[in-house]
Amino acid sequence: MPVVDTMSLRPRMAGGEENALREEAVIEEADELRHPFSLKDVRLDDYNAVYYPGGHGPMEDLAVDPDSGALLREALASGRALGIVCHAPAALLATRDANGGTPFANYRVTGFCNEEEAGVGFADKAKWLLEDELKKLPTEYSRGPAWEPYTVVDRNLFTGQNPASSGPLAKELVEALP
Repeated sequence: MPVVDTMSLRPRMAGGEENALREEAVIEEADELRHPFSLKDVRLDDYNAVYYPGGHGPMEDLAVDPDSGALLREALASGRALGIVCHAPAALLATRDANGGTPFANYRVTGFCNEEEAGVGFADKAKWLLEDELKKLPTEYSRGPAWEPYTVVDRNLFTGQNPASSGPLAKELVEALP
């Protein structure tokens, strides 16, 4: 079962106490989280959009997961709305081919910045930092003020910087659906 990054439920990260409680209630009631399926079994045609939530997990697994990389390449090419927030842009690293190329090269993106990583005490413990790797991918990485909502939309790719960006990003993505 997927594990919620409890730090994202702190009021400061969730956009206030009321949002934190609302998000916690949704997570507790989400039966889908109790019965996840493998990314290799995902059929893009079954969905109108793809949304990757954050947390530190994507830096450990999705950054090197070939099934995730294939799904992201397919979603981008399909023109479907593709939302990726906080640490989840690490999954873009798995889209590189044998020559290091990626269909996300030169896309405008954002994701958890180095300053925020330092703020939670993980920057000096991490093998690599998301902001640095996104710039190397290469993408056109930008960021807003630490801990504030900040989103970037480039064609069908929607990215959000941090937990505070999750709600605004989801809203933008839903508004873009046909």
